[in-house]
Amino acid sequence: MYKPPFFISPLILNLSSQIQEMVGELKTYSLVKPTVKLRKESKIKTIHHSLSIEGNSLTLEQMTALMENKRVIGPKNQIIEVTNAIQLYDELSSFEPLKEKDLLRAHALLLKNLVKTPGKYRLRTVGIFKGAQVSHVAPSAKQVPNLMRDLFVFLNKDKETPWFIKACVFHYELEFIHPFEDGNGRTGRLWQQLLLMKQSPLFEFISVETLIHKKQTQYYKVLEQCDLAGDSTKFIEFSLELILSSLKEFRESYHPVKAKDTDRIAVALEHFGTQKFSRKDYILFHKTLSTATASRDLSSAVKEGLLKKNGDKNQATYRKK
Repeated sequence: MYKPPFFISPLILNLSSQIQEMVGELKTYSLVKPTVKLRKESKIKTIHHSLSIEGNSLTLEQMTALMENKRVIGPKNQIIEVTNAIQLYDELSSFEPLKEKDLLRAHALLLKNLVKTPGKYRLRTVGIFKGAQVSHVAPSAKQVPNLMRDLFVFLNKDKETPWFIKACVFHYELEFIHPFEDGNGRTGRLWQQLLLMKQSPLFEFISVETLIHKKQTQYYKVLEQCDLAGDSTKFIEFSLELILSSLKEFRESYHPVKAKDTDRIAVALEHFGTQKFSRKDYILFHKTLSTATASRDLSSAVKEGLLKKNGDKNQATYRKK
């Protein structure tokens, strides 16, 4: 099986662990059904920053107006970029990030009425310029279909690499292969988000693009460093730092409400499935809980008929009924 070149550095391990803990912590909050307002704010923020990275000069207010079907005065192509992105993010849940045909469908939506062949791989060799200098010559057009097929094989077949890391690897590899005439950046960032959503649905509401936009110079610099190194390790480190920062910003700005015992049990059942678990396992999953609170949660779930209990006291185990 093909595996893109990268290695798991100590920093990657550290960041992955912190991200996993943060996602676990946020799952203990009552975030089962985010509000319509939160969904809308997240979507427009993501679209605004992702397109701004590509040079779109429309303001956040103008893009919000377009989302509300209001008339906006601005460059025609930039307005089309925004309306295309709005349509795509309205259909976000319909895309399966493990399917190559869905990547092509997403690109076709993003670049509709902007390029001659949206949703098609390029047919000529391209170079990426930094000022007047060529900073990266992408693989030949003949190589693109095979390289993209290999990349999707990696996504589907590799069972060892966490989705957090897979998302970053895919993002870098798509930028390196540069499979499309245009729109590679916004497509790569979109696919990173979809792959992160494989790890947790929470990432539908996390705008990593906001921080990429703020650190745009560093973003392109790290891409160049990885091109020279021949692997995506530094890009993974950079991306994981942004993901962790985005999660922290989300927690601080959203001010989620602590979950009730029923919420904690529901999330735990989703996590453990049909496997048996102990009170200690439950506390390890809900890291902020005291022993007394964990005992009350489990006792209540047994009374409600959600869990079956075997054994007593410290030796007790629980299983979904």
